Amino acid sequence: MTDIDVRLRGVTKRFADFVAVDAIDLDIRHGRFVTLLGPSGCGKTTTLRMIGGFEHPDAGDIQVGGEPVTGSSSRHHTRMVFQSYALFPHMKVSENIAFGLRMARMPNEAIRRSCAEIIEMLGLAGQEDKYPNQLSGGQQQRVALARALVTRPRVLLLDEPLGALDLKMRKRMQIELKNLQREVGITFIYVTHDQEEAMNLSDEIVVMDRGRIVQSGTPEQIYGSPATPYVADFIGETNLVEAVIASRRDGRIVTSSALGEIVARPAVGLEARDGDPVVVAIRPENLALGEGAEGLSNQTRGTIRQISFLGAVTRVIVDCGGLPLSIDHRGRLAASAGDLVPVGFSGDDVVVMAPQV
Repeated sequence: MTDIDVRLRGVTKRFADFVAVDAIDLDIRHGRFVTLLGPSGCGKTTTLRMIGGFEHPDAGDIQVGGEPVTGSSSRHHTRMVFQSYALFPHMKVSENIAFGLRMARMPNEAIRRSCAEIIEMLGLAGQEDKYPNQLSGGQQQRVALARALVTRPRVLLLDEPLGALDLKMRKRMQIELKNLQREVGITFIYVTHDQEEAMNLSDEIVVMDRGRIVQSGTPEQIYGSPATPYVADFIGETNLVEAVIASRRDGRIVTSSALGEIVARPAVGLEARDGDPVVVAIRPENLALGEGAEGLSNQTRGTIRQISFLGAVTRVIVDCGGLPLSIDHRGRLAASAGDLVPVGFSGDDVVVMAPQV
């Protein structure tokens, strides 16, 4: 049996003249927590809805569990959890959870056992006789999850399910969701525009932009080795420096930039020649100031323009030849605004990529 739960090949979806999803290919392995990440309008929710059979592609093929997706067949393998929860207001918690099993004409004793198990798993014991409007937002979300999971789908689809919760509850539910996914062992496909949420939850992140997949990989790969300036800028914070390739040295690319010479790693799939314009991505936490810059492979100098205490780090803005760099400094900062300071960073922590098109 294949370990691929969901497979998309050349999938395209148009709404009138707008191309929402543009010829994407994607394989999702069994038991993974995969997040479709991108800004509003990037095609992530449309992709999720096509996997669930709620929308039909204009071109390409989608398989779930090895079977082609049609509206009815996909829903035997998938369940969807929405941001709005979509609970039946006139039904108690126990009735909401049991709804799908009753529609499938499961025997009453089997329904009782299945509901009791999922109610216990999701911490809803004692809430069975309440109506949705008597529950908190977090409790309503748990009921929606229970209703979807009690039918034992192969794949659970989640469309920004934490978007209606406050920040504290969202963070708590992120932990619960990830633990739940590990416990039930099925594939979760999650849609969000929140980069931190994607990083916290995911085994794999699929970054989308303008209907296309621009990069997929683990959170560590996406953050540490972005393939494009869009990904580097969208995931976390980064300094993007325009440069030109000067040469190559020991598997690294040597560039000329406003910071002087920068030696850095090439992005995965980079195809560029000497003289080509490129963009260098440098994360704030990978830049060092003062004595910390000594011995690093890339060196420059700049004037401190702004210092902001952010708790765990101090954010320092340094003007290096007219280019402002954001630097996250840990520990005591032995410098003040207006000081000229050394700045350094390792070539292992910096990525060279093609300019955004």
